[in-house]
Amino acid sequence: MTMNQPAELQSSSIEEDAGLPTARPPERYALVRRWVLDSSAELRDFRAGLRHEINERAREDAERPLMPVAERMVLVASELATNAIEHGRPPTTVELRQDGHDFLLAVTDNDTSTEPRVAGTRAPGAGGFGLQVARRLAVDVGWYRTAAEKVVWAEFGG
Repeated sequence: MTMNQPAELQSSSIEEDAGLPTARPPERYALVRRWVLDSSAELRDFRAGLRHEINERAREDAERPLMPVAERMVLVASELATNAIEHGRPPTTVELRQDGHDFLLAVTDNDTSTEPRVAGTRAPGAGGFGLQVARRLAVDVGWYRTAAEKVVWAEFGG
C-alpha cells in the first residue's frame, strides 16, 4: 500500500497551542533500527545514521528514489527527538520502521504527565514549531501514552 503525499498547507493558522491527535500508528511496520539518545549532543550522529538507513533502503529499491522522503524524515525525526530530549524524560528512543515503500518514525520518552502541543501563532524565533513541521511534512502524525512512556509518531509515504 502506497500512501499519499503530505496534505497541503492550510490557509488558516492555529491561533492557540492545540493538542496533537491521540492515536496509535498502524501495526504493519517492521523495525529497521532503534537509536537511544540521552542529550541533544547526539542529534548530529543520529541524523547521519537515519540518513544512512534510508539510503540503504533506496539502494535495495533502485526503482524508487527516496531522496525527497528522506530529507523530510530526517527533519521531522530531528524535530521530534529534540522535543523529547528538551521536554520529556530520558532516555529518548527513536525507531525507524518500514512497510514496503512506507515508513514510520516513533519517538519515545518517559514523561507520561505531559501531552504534545502544536504551537499556535508565535513570533519568529519563539520556537515551538516542531510538531507543526511534522504535521506539514508527514502523511500522518499522532501520539499515545502507555503506563511508562509517551510516543509521538509520524508516517511517511515512499
